[in-house]
Amino acid sequence: FTPIFITCLVISFRRPYLCYNTTFSSNEFPLHITTDGYAMFAFLEALFSHYGYAAVFFVLVICGFGVPIPEDLTLVTGGVISGLGYTNSHWMVVVGMLGVLAGDGFMFVAGRVWGQKILKFKPIARVMTPKRYAQVQEKFDKYGNWVLFVARFLPGLRTAVFVTAGISRKVSYTRFILMDGLAALISVPVWIYLGEYGAHNIDWLMAKMHSLQSGIFTVLGILAVVLAWFWWKKRQRLQFYRTKLSEKRAQRKAAKAAKKAAQSEQ
Repeated sequence: FTPIFITCLVISFRRPYLCYNTTFSSNEFPLHITTDGYAMFAFLEALFSHYGYAAVFFVLVICGFGVPIPEDLTLVTGGVISGLGYTNSHWMVVVGMLGVLAGDGFMFVAGRVWGQKILKFKPIARVMTPKRYAQVQEKFDKYGNWVLFVARFLPGLRTAVFVTAGISRKVSYTRFILMDGLAALISVPVWIYLGEYGAHNIDWLMAKMHSLQSGIFTVLGILAVVLAWFWWKKRQRLQFYRTKLSEKRAQRKAAKAAKKAAQSEQ
């Protein structure tokens, strides 16, 4: 992803207004920001306002490595600086997609190349505990590649899922990019355009972020229940067919045995 980062850096420095000192009105940057979420937003907004696309791309990539920076907040902040006129929101979506896929892809490739050895790497070991690794493997066995799609909407589990997918070698590069890219096409534009829309009312924006995240978790919960039901029905159907097949085999064996017994009597 180095060429992509350099491209974003060039775009940033070709726009001189990204290097100006940023000043905010009370409506744009409330003085009563004290919570961790607001503090992180303040840091990201200052960083992105000065370095533009390159900073957004870089932060999204390290988010993929498991660094404790909320990816959703990063994308929203990228939208905010677009709403304030520092960048173009449509280009920000492109940069956001590249950053997200680069970060996720790196973890997937790392798992695929180094296999189980990567679990001994301390930064990965903090994210991928043996218990979590076993849980993710279980989900892959149940739901298959759809776990990759759902993981994009689950902060804290993305890195674990993508590393496990790489280690398992059951997921091809093409399938990984397809599933992760499809999910990113939903999440990235939503967060960035939400940030652009609420750029001048941060309190409203943070409230909407929270409600949208809650809504996403609710939808994913319903989706998980539906998938679990289909999985259970499929398992029941397979069990039914296996039972019927076993019964038919037993009947055939009994018929053959009876036929042989009849022939021996004659």
